[in-house]
Amino acid sequence: MIKNLLPAVRRKNDKALSRAEEHPFLPIQREMNRLFGDFFRDFGLDPFGRVREFGFEPSVDVWEDDKNIHIKAELPGLDEKDIDVTLTPDALSIRGEKKEEKEEKENGYWHKETSYGSFYRSIALPEGINQEKVEAKFKNGVLSIEIPWKEGTRAGKKVAIKTS
Repeated sequence: MIKNLLPAVRRKNDKALSRAEEHPFLPIQREMNRLFGDFFRDFGLDPFGRVREFGFEPSVDVWEDDKNIHIKAELPGLDEKDIDVTLTPDALSIRGEKKEEKEEKENGYWHKETSYGSFYRSIALPEGINQEKVEAKFKNGVLSIEIPWKEGTRAGKKVAIKTS
């Protein structure tokens, strides 16, 4: 995992900024993390030179329509019991842990290998979601989540334009 090198940004009342979109350097940091991660991943290393035994960052797609926010996360090799989904009014968090154990006994030798890794993804959500009717399904390594909008929040209103 790459260490966050950005200083904590604080408001005048000395409270740290809480939403990702409020931090002006976050998009730049994400892009740099992605570039370094892609480069070193090809060599089996992380950006600080340690060999990665096991670890992954799941692919997540997010889109919305008039009825729902849709989230799809690819989690190959995981079981439903290995995944934790938490919803707050402003974010959806997906956590998981992948464990793998291999054991070979053959012709007088015994080889046992254990590896594990965990991940955490947090997705910022807009206002107006209906937390009571969220649905999550897990099938064939794909987690699908639908978060419906509250009644009337996506209708919109036509604004009249006045001329002078």
